[in-house]
Amino acid sequence: MSQILLLGIGNPGRRDDGLGPALAEAFERLAIPGLSIDAGYQLQVEDAAAIAEHRIVVFADADAAGAEPFSFLRVKPVRGLSFSSHSLEPSALLALAEEALGARPEAWLLGIRGYEFGELAEGLTDRARDNLRQAIEFIEPWLRERTMRDEADSC
Repeated sequence: MSQILLLGIGNPGRRDDGLGPALAEAFERLAIPGLSIDAGYQLQVEDAAAIAEHRIVVFADADAAGAEPFSFLRVKPVRGLSFSSHSLEPSALLALAEEALGARPEAWLLGIRGYEFGELAEGLTDRARDNLRQAIEFIEPWLRERTMRDEADSC
């Protein structure tokens, strides 16, 4: 079982909203041992089960107003939020994984700056693609170091 889960969030059919799935796709090609990858349009209650099976989870999502080229922030569980199929946040999903499944993984949010979200079209803008490249360059060594540490700890 892998110890790290990368969850790419977003809709590739809405321009830069596809940054999360694009990051997930890039890491599928890299095939880092010990890294599980999943992607979807939005977080769902069912994702709590996958989160509970991992020691670390990284949520990757487009950010319409965040820092350029990306931000990387720790996420903590937040209880008392309502759950719906359209507004499930990483913090609420972590709280659900803890309450329902007893899991408390280390969690991070990689917010990649995007610019165009309203148009129904596939393909990232040039600026978003550059931000994605920089986010990959940042997060790849971070993930590799943690997966190698996990392998060493299991020996």
